[in-house]
Parts: sequence; structure tokens; C-alpha cells
Amino acid sequence: MVRFSPMNNSLERRTFLGLTAMATAAAAVPRAFSQSTQPSAVASTHLPVRLGMCSYTFRNFDRAHLIGFLKQLEIFTINLKDAKDHLPSTSAADEQKALDDYKAAGITPTAVGTVYFPKDEDDDIRAKFEYAKRAGVKVIVAGDPAAQILPRIERFVKEYDIAFAIHNHGPEDKIWKSPLDVLKAVHGMDVRMGCCIDVGHTMRAGTDPVAAIRAAGPRLHDVHMKDLAERNVKESQVAVGRGLMPVREIFAELARIRYPGYVDLEYEIHGDDPMPGVIESMAYMRGVMAGMGWKS
Repeated sequence: MVRFSPMNNSLERRTFLGLTAMATAAAAVPRAFSQSTQPSAVASTHLPVRLGMCSYTFRNFDRAHLIGFLKQLEIFTINLKDAKDHLPSTSAADEQKALDDYKAAGITPTAVGTVYFPKDEDDDIRAKFEYAKRAGVKVIVAGDPAAQILPRIERFVKEYDIAFAIHNHGPEDKIWKSPLDVLKAVHGMDVRMGCCIDVGHTMRAGTDPVAAIRAAGPRLHDVHMKDLAERNVKESQVAVGRGLMPVREIFAELARIRYPGYVDLEYEIHGDDPMPGVIESMAYMRGVMAGMGWKS
């Protein structure tokens, strides 16, 4: 395993935080999961909820460090953003090198984004879908597309068979504050036109994340997980499990709707040293899942 000397001094602290969070979560969450919400997937090789990672969490680190961190976390799926050299979009050679590095490490890209769509032009939109196609993903997490260009984008969704998941960004977002805004805009369109629900921004927009997931149903194509100590305060983000986010209820609703995608941790604080909070967040979520009777 690759070890990174700047982080080694805090390794024991991380291990302690992770194990403590996991034990707390497993003890706090009832193991019984009612038959009314437990899908048949529980008995399959796939867990009802699959955890992944947003590469934006490690935006201050290059690809080699990102891969090393994922191995430490035992996370082998990634939502890739064009940040640092995670998945460059400006050079075909650099892009292919990144994809080769992930493949060699046993890491599978599951989505790209956030990708922005500022132009109502076929060439610009096609370039973004080609980028996703080359990455081998079936989901584009999209930022701030104007509502009027969605019918044009829908044509590419049908052509490429790649879902278009609009990421809500909370009260500051001029268009997509809540997943409910997205659902209104894509009503009647192809079901692959839908949401990436960021549960933190959803909560700050005054929308219940569980209700948003229920409303999205088959239009839910990605989930970004985070936690908040204060419901309306962006700067109050904390490690998952330390705040107000109803994690167990979110997981139960995802299982109920048979959500086929990933819950990608997007830890946006402590950018220069995110691993303690990331480890605690992943351990908490894994502990919740264990407490619900889900074992890999």
C-alpha cells in the first residue's frame, strides 16, 4: 500500500475515529430492517446502498494521492471531476493516462462531474457526452444547465444512453436550489433526465432529503452525501454522523426505491487534510449499513 508521509502522523487518530464511529453507528441503528422496505437486492451480491467517492473531496491532491487514499478507504468506485489531474478534459493523452491509472489500480469510474453546460450548442454538448463515453460511465453529474437547453440535452441522453443528473446547489443556486426544481423541469422527458441529489444542499434549501429521494424515484441517478451541524448553514459541514442528516432514513428510502446508483461522499471541508473526516464519514455510513443488517 502506498503511504504518504504528510499523513502518517495522524494514522492512529484516523483509525481510532473510524472504529469509534463505526461502533457507535452499529450500536445505535437497529439491525432489523422491515420487510416492507427491504428489497430483494438484500439477498443478492449487491448491497441495497453502494458507497462511492467524489474525487472533488481530494481536489487539493493529485491523481496518485487520490488513488492511494481510495485504496486506504477500500473504495474502488469514483465520481471523477476535472480537478487537478483526476480526469483531464483538455488533452486526450492525459485523459487516457488517467483512465489507465484507475484501471491498473482496480478503480472504476461511475460518473463524471460536476460537468458544466453553459452553451446551447450541439458541439459543446456532444463534447461533454464524448468525455463521459470515453470514461465508460453511464452518468453525467451536471451543474447549472439552463432550463431552456434541456430538450437539446435530452437528444444526447437518448443517443448516448447516458443519464443526465442535474446537481442542486442549495439557496445560492439561481436555477437548481432543490431537487424538486429539477424534477419540475424534466417532467415528461426521458427518465434518464433527472437528479444528482446533494443531501446537504437539499437540506439547506428547505427540502427534506428523504422526501426528495422519494419524489425523484427512477430519475435519481446519483447521490452526494455530506452532513451539516446546522440545517441552514453551508459552513457548518461536519463528518457524516456528527450532524443532522438522517442517514439511516436516507439509506432506507434508497433501498425502498431500489436505487441502482452510488452514494458518493463529497466532503468539502479541510481540503488540505480531508482523510480524518473522510474515514470517520465512511466508517459511520458503513456502520449504519451494518446496523441495518446489510453486509458485503
